[in-house]
Amino acid sequence: MKISHRLVLVHTAFILLWSVPCVLAQGLPTTKPESLGLSAQRLERITEVMQQQIDDKKIAGAVALVARHGQVAYIKSLGYRDIEADQAMTPDTIFRIASMTKPITSVAVLMLYEKGRFQLKDPVSLYLPEFTHPKVVKDRDPAKTVPAKREITILDLLTHTSGIVYAWDPVLGSIYRDAGVADGLLQSDKTLAQSVAALAKLPLLHQPGEAWTYGLSVDVLGRLVEVISGQTLADFFQQRIFAPLAMEDTFFYVPPDKASRLAAVYRPDGNGGLIQYKSERMTEGAFVYSADYPVNGPRKYYSGGGGLCSTVSDYARFMQMLLNRGELDGVRLLSPKTVELMTTDHVGVLRQD
Repeated sequence: MKISHRLVLVHTAFILLWSVPCVLAQGLPTTKPESLGLSAQRLERITEVMQQQIDDKKIAGAVALVARHGQVAYIKSLGYRDIEADQAMTPDTIFRIASMTKPITSVAVLMLYEKGRFQLKDPVSLYLPEFTHPKVVKDRDPAKTVPAKREITILDLLTHTSGIVYAWDPVLGSIYRDAGVADGLLQSDKTLAQSVAALAKLPLLHQPGEAWTYGLSVDVLGRLVEVISGQTLADFFQQRIFAPLAMEDTFFYVPPDKASRLAAVYRPDGNGGLIQYKSERMTEGAFVYSADYPVNGPRKYYSGGGGLCSTVSDYARFMQMLLNRGELDGVRLLSPKTVELMTTDHVGVLRQD
């Protein structure tokens, strides 16, 4: 399960290290590492690595937490979440978690699957009719297409074998950008429904199920959740996942009263230092990113593939639910069998990074 897309110029980081079984959450008791079978001396190597990255001006700051058997053995925040504002990094710093949004959307999909709302091998066009009769690009030329051998299934979307890509793809990226397809990392005045409808009109990179290609498949799944549940993806996440798991600092768009805790975004300045990105767009080749999308702009596109912001403690609670095979603190989101299904390799040799 791939949970994060690498952002070339991202500034700060949070790091989660865990050993099954574990719980990572605010209020979790702290104990000596040795009582958990860990070495305090060796854990300090994490501190050394983070500090070296900060000293080398590769990142502004970082947060790391290690827990085992339900207790915290190590938690450390170093550096700054905003250098210019003289704001130190703290354990409750909020980060843009980008593609770490994807597993949360997958859980939402599987929660609906458990209720019998669809089958994984159903064509997604049964629920999103705009995906009926997809086309596939021929000879890597977007101007040439052939009919798809079959329609995209929900399982294709979950496994990134649909043929849907991102706007930085060298073959299809330009037509994605021309069509105004959103990806959650830039302000957009479209809703998820509008952007997915635009995406559905574009050709696929390859035949469904015949290759692995990282892309906007999970944004399409987010729209599927909206259609099946009758809620926006933001409301479904909040009511069905975040509130039950006590994830109080996870949002698509950070509330004004918590915006000061959002980590700033930095890039190398070319002279051995860091420069902060603020409202301007960051462009690296075909990749475009906005530093302030979580707090400014229309705030109405809910990207199931990359739009969330969260803290180290919140995301750890989500991961612990999965490690517990679908349950945390007496709240069950998925059955053990469904978590087993979710964490099984369904791609195999199709994935060639």
